[in-house]
Amino acid sequence: MIVSIDSMHLKWKACPVSRKGQYASGHHGSPSLVLEVVTSQDLWIWYVFFGVVGSNNDVNVLNQLPIFNDLLNGKVPDAHFTVNGNEYKFMYCLTDGIYPPYSTFVNAFRHPVEEKDKLFKRRQDGSRKDVKRAFRVLKAK
Repeated sequence: MIVSIDSMHLKWKACPVSRKGQYASGHHGSPSLVLEVVTSQDLWIWYVFFGVVGSNNDVNVLNQLPIFNDLLNGKVPDAHFTVNGNEYKFMYCLTDGIYPPYSTFVNAFRHPVEEKDKLFKRRQDGSRKDVKRAFRVLKAK
C-alpha cells in the first residue's frame, strides 16, 4: 500500500486579531493554516489534518499528527501487501524529501546516477502528483 503525503500552507484571510500571533506568517505575510494530506492514487484520502498552531513547516506539522504518533507507538493498523514476492506490513508514504527518515517514508533520490534510480525517481514524481491533485480537489470544495 503506497500513498503520498504532503502539506500545503493556506493564507488565513479571516484570522481573528486575537489569534494572529499563534499562526505563523511565513511567506504569506499573514497567518496561514497547514493542510496535511495522505492520499492514494485513486484519490482516496486516507488522512487529512488542518490548522496547526505555531511554526508551520512540514516537520512541525508531522510531529503533531495523530496518525504518525500512532505509527511510532506501534498502534497503527497493519496494511499487509506484497510487491515482487516481498511482504510488507505497513503503508509506505512517498515524500518530497523534507520529512524525517522514518522507515515508512520513501524519499526520492535527489541526484540519481544509476538508470534504475532515475526510473524510480520519475515514477515516484509521477505518483506524488496524486497528493497535489487531492489538494486541488479539497480547495475546490
